[in-house]
Amino acid sequence: MSQSQNTVGFVGLGLMGKPMAKNLLDAGYPVVGHNRSQEPVEEIVEYGGDGADTAKEAASRADVVITCLPDSDVVADVMRAEDAIIAGLDGGETVIDMSTISPTVTEDLAEDLAEMGVEMLDAPISGGEEGAIDGTLSIMVGGDADVLATHRDLLDVMGETVTHCGPSGSGQVTKACNQIVVANTMEAISEALVFAEKAGADLQAVVDAISGGAAGCWALDNRAPQMIRGEFDPGFFASYQYKDLRIATDAGEAFGSPMPITEVTHEMYKSMEANGMGRDDNSGVMQVVELLAGTEARIDE
Repeated sequence: MSQSQNTVGFVGLGLMGKPMAKNLLDAGYPVVGHNRSQEPVEEIVEYGGDGADTAKEAASRADVVITCLPDSDVVADVMRAEDAIIAGLDGGETVIDMSTISPTVTEDLAEDLAEMGVEMLDAPISGGEEGAIDGTLSIMVGGDADVLATHRDLLDVMGETVTHCGPSGSGQVTKACNQIVVANTMEAISEALVFAEKAGADLQAVVDAISGGAAGCWALDNRAPQMIRGEFDPGFFASYQYKDLRIATDAGEAFGSPMPITEVTHEMYKSMEANGMGRDDNSGVMQVVELLAGTEARIDE
């Protein structure tokens, strides 16, 4: 049986998961989708997939189970509860967790699945909603290299870059590194733009100028133009960034790795949550800097 004939149980059809599942359908993979709310499941069915009432049912009908869920607690529950994924597995399947969760939770789940004869890859993603829609995500994979090789074609449908990072948990460690850089970059850009506003500079000119120099980066190219227009429609929820930074700082504590800047940035995202901004894009952290500064960094058009 070719890999494209493997049935994929896709659990978690949210902002990222739904377009990823659609890309798998486009590539010829049969997909059985399950989600806590029913509307995304109905959309997947209309798109050509099948629906499942429980995570257990999705797993029981699949050769490969993909999860794309908000946090460690949800992943653990969706794996271990009565109508959950483990209850639907017989052995011989592969579980690919594309959520961003704690490396230690990942390692525990991988051990439990291995005892059942089920392989697991932790494969967190980066690239936002755009990357999920376009199939250009960066996928950071922990687990057995041979298992990754078996399922690389499937992951290539969803991601432009698929990197083996080491044994179970390594994908999550790598994703924590990614979020440290992304969040601190968003905070730095926010501080720079609010400073430029306070100093009376042309915000568009500042963005154009620094994007072409040593400060140039993805966030300046893809988020700063929206930030100075007050557009914070989510490509990646700020509440998820807040959660991811707690994973990173907790891991830093566990491994004895100093994270002074990341701890402060985590507090900025906590302030977003406290001020009802958690469903904004993570670039919306600029709004917290603006509150501190008593001004808004916006251009007039």
